[in-house]
Amino acid sequence: MTRLLTNHIATMTELREPHKVLERSGGKPVAILKNSALVGYLVPAEATETDHRVATREEVLESLRRTRARSQPVLDYLRDK
Repeated sequence: MTRLLTNHIATMTELREPHKVLERSGGKPVAILKNSALVGYLVPAEATETDHRVATREEVLESLRRTRARSQPVLDYLRDK
């Protein structure tokens, strides 16, 4: 079973009127289904217009420190491969 990455869904038939699909999604991405199978995503332009911020070096290092204990067993396992 495919996991959908959005809560908004439309069928190929509904895409005959894409403006209605986009209005209903409220600016969020829409999963497009054909015969209950995922064929792609429709991503409105407004969904990509968010301002992204680059993490600082300190933020990246802090994130690595927080996840080190959880990641270490995997790193140890991969070291032997």
